[in-house]
Amino acid sequence: MIVAVTSTDTGYRFAHPTMATVLSDMRIPGTDPRPGDAIPEFSVTTTDGAVIDNASLRRDGRPALIVFGSLTCPITESAGDGLRELHARYGDRVRFIVINVREAHPGASTPQPRTYEQKAGHASRLKEHHRLPFEVATDDLDGTLHRAFGPRPSSAYLVDPSGEITFRAHWSNVTPAIEVAVAAAASGVRPPRAEVGQTVRAMARMTGHAGQALQTAGRGATRDTWKIAPPFAAMIAISRLFGFLPASRRGVAVMVTLASVTIAVGVAIAAFM
Repeated sequence: MIVAVTSTDTGYRFAHPTMATVLSDMRIPGTDPRPGDAIPEFSVTTTDGAVIDNASLRRDGRPALIVFGSLTCPITESAGDGLRELHARYGDRVRFIVINVREAHPGASTPQPRTYEQKAGHASRLKEHHRLPFEVATDDLDGTLHRAFGPRPSSAYLVDPSGEITFRAHWSNVTPAIEVAVAAAASGVRPPRAEVGQTVRAMARMTGHAGQALQTAGRGATRDTWKIAPPFAAMIAISRLFGFLPASRRGVAVMVTLASVTIAVGVAIAAFM
């Protein structure tokens, strides 16, 4: 069984993200919990005051989709619609739980919480913002549960009632891949794929939603993004040119635009050589 980590190290609760944080988010270390592992012992409280722990998962009897996320996370922002749709189709057979964790891009309007009460308040805002019709709970201030799973901004895990991980998605917004796993679990069988990455797809879907996440964060968040990840910040800026498209499709439009510009520049340079 994976043992949950406890600490009072405020390094987890950064005021500003760093390049090291971004690079760490892009990979899953081999030591992190994976399909076949048992989840750690945990206890978190929902926005309604209910307790979710290992025993409650066993009592419920349904497999559970556990998603980590935050108000200022572009991945979470782009995952909300998909999670609601999946819950509408499978919520009677699969339990849906979102765990509110540290803010991915804190800003003046949504700073990194300094108290548990502030963090619980962010969880309530997250539930309301995405109109989530299922449980949203708050991790402790130092991210004990989040760090036990691996502190990526927004991953998703399917867990059976015994607490065994049966599926892991690096990014919570790859809805089609997650649906395959959830549908299998709802039918009482193991997911056909134990884990998915799909980073390019996740980044494309996220890009059109990132502006909203940074707006929710408030002053300073966009500036921080330009400092630590200029290419991503540029993609967000370009995505605003495609405001006439659904947010989930703007990232693809940005990638096509950048590819076209790159090819055009290459052709122009070649013509002058």
